[in-house]
Amino acid sequence: MFVALSILLAIACLVPAGAKLSAHPKMQESAQHFGIPWSRYRLIGVAELAAATGVLAGLWWHAIGVAAAAGVGALLIGALVTHRRAGDSGKAAAPALLTLVIAIAYLVIALAG
Repeated sequence: MFVALSILLAIACLVPAGAKLSAHPKMQESAQHFGIPWSRYRLIGVAELAAATGVLAGLWWHAIGVAAAAGVGALLIGALVTHRRAGDSGKAAAPALLTLVIAIAYLVIALAG
């Protein structure tokens, strides 16, 4: 279960990281929608990439994975607040909420074992 959650969380971080780092037009629109300068918004992609790397490293070095998942959790709480401030619907915020749930599940299992 832990390995599956690790892979799922890593993918959930890699997909948006790749979109931000490759300057996908939809990500540029999101940055504009949230009122975040593109250069700063793109840094979120760097954080997501680092988180995915850390979660996968956590398969071998547990503490790194826990730290990465906690960081992702903080990042996603910020994303949910940003969606709320922008007046977005629940549907628009759903990917961030789902990824947060995955990160919490990861942390619960990681810290219980």
